[in-house]
Amino acid sequence: MRLKDRVCLITGGAAGIGLATAQRFAEEGAIVVICDLDEAAGQAAVADLGPEAAFYTVNVTNRQAVQAWVDDVVARYGRIDVLVNNAGVLRDNQLVRVKDGQLVKQMPEEEFDLVIAVNLKGVFNCTQAVAPVMINQGSGVILNATSIVGLDGNFGQTNYVATKAGVIGMTKVWARELGRYGIRVNAVAPGFTLTEMVRQMPEKILEGMAERTPLRRLGEPRDIANAYLFLASDEASFVSGTVLRVDGGIVVGT
Repeated sequence: MRLKDRVCLITGGAAGIGLATAQRFAEEGAIVVICDLDEAAGQAAVADLGPEAAFYTVNVTNRQAVQAWVDDVVARYGRIDVLVNNAGVLRDNQLVRVKDGQLVKQMPEEEFDLVIAVNLKGVFNCTQAVAPVMINQGSGVILNATSIVGLDGNFGQTNYVATKAGVIGMTKVWARELGRYGIRVNAVAPGFTLTEMVRQMPEKILEGMAERTPLRRLGEPRDIANAYLFLASDEASFVSGTVLRVDGGIVVGT
């Protein structure tokens, strides 16, 4: 029961790694509060997370909605011990595509802006709303979802890579700024992970991803959740400002 009675907020908690993290935290005694845009999935998820668990429909790009969520959680539970900034989206495209010397396609500006808004500004919004609560408590843990592509880059992911590299930078800044208040800030960088979205890919693609991973398998959402659990727990009480790769040993592009 490493998180017994700790109030843990998880964004994007209705599916994938977010849901696996919520389940893992609940197993360890946490009071889990998840937010997501998928209300049906969120309500279904929270039904299995314990009697004190709660779901909120929140768009993390909306600053006012995020603040209202945090204020309501504090009014209801009295504190916030852990924030997991997990919510994210993908809109993959090459920067430009050229055929026979002619530009034929490029990443649409709206796709770039959406991914930045959710994956980067959403993390900023949630952390800035939660930080004053943790400062007043004199304790707290903030965990940010980055990716191995934020460290290594990846073909066709200008927008996504930019956000995940940015999250790494913010993690290191916040670890410095908030450490004096007893707040630890870390990031987790998953590799290829079998979320619901990834499982829909063709079997041949999945096999190729596994072959590129030195451990010869893809990660499970629970593998990532276990990393979040460690970083959220007192076992990581002297770990801050770090990026924990959970990737089976892969280096993207090799």
